[in-house]
Amino acid sequence: MSTISVSHGVHIRLILTMTFWGGTFVAGRMLAAELSPLTAASLRFILASAMLLTTILIRDRRLPGINKTQGLALVLLGLTGVFAYNIFFFTGLQTVEAGRASMVIAVNPVITAMLAMLFFKERSGLSRTAGMILAVCGALIVITKGNPAMLLQGDSVGEGELYIIGCVLSWSAYTLIGKRLLTDMTPLIAVAYSCTIGALFLTATALYKGQLDISNLSIQGAGCLFYFAFFGTTLGFIWFYDGIKALGAARAAMYVNLVPVSGILLGTLILAERPGKSLLIGGLLVFSGIYLINRTPAAS
Repeated sequence: MSTISVSHGVHIRLILTMTFWGGTFVAGRMLAAELSPLTAASLRFILASAMLLTTILIRDRRLPGINKTQGLALVLLGLTGVFAYNIFFFTGLQTVEAGRASMVIAVNPVITAMLAMLFFKERSGLSRTAGMILAVCGALIVITKGNPAMLLQGDSVGEGELYIIGCVLSWSAYTLIGKRLLTDMTPLIAVAYSCTIGALFLTATALYKGQLDISNLSIQGAGCLFYFAFFGTTLGFIWFYDGIKALGAARAAMYVNLVPVSGILLGTLILAERPGKSLLIGGLLVFSGIYLINRTPAAS
């Protein structure tokens, strides 16, 4: 009975985590109207880093040391998954709807798998390859608002969409670097340290460019920052990695498919966004592709 209740609690926390992560697109859209991308990203990770490091201190009574290889990997993680990703994220959300952005970023696992095949010679079976093609086609439909032929005609994709694509590439790089270089470090430590390093890069750049300005920050904006730092980063990552421990990486990762769903629903409810046909059709292709990829393990 207790085992069932514990498992039930893990599933609920994972669902809540995906809802939190979907909500970051709505919070980011709201925050982008008040702060520059550098300011918003800097403040998000200053707060998140403090919360994550405090959590580790409470849990472990100390901050673990790192060696040179780990230090280099963490710097790369901070530059890709925190610094670059969040500049792209907040800049893109200045013009791209929360629901559309969340659907584009849903192809992260697909792009990561494709890059692993390209750079690390990982093999892929027929089902996984078909899934990748479906998911990418779906993402192109969402990005081009239902007119992928525009790319063949030489028409450019919107600037905001390009920044969201930058998010995908940055996070894929973050994932592959962590997978290859940080096999001997727990995920929570890697997240906390890379967030701290990323926060330092973001804050230094914002100060250098004179963009660390919070004069336009409203109470609503401050609430969005807290949401990002606590729910979207600290609590979200802790619950997600607790879910991995309890259920295994493959089962926990399946819940990530709920992020674009919650992003679209919350964008509709809170920002009054209206999902168009291109988002629904593209989203169906993305989810179909992700299903095919997750159904078949990667070939060794």
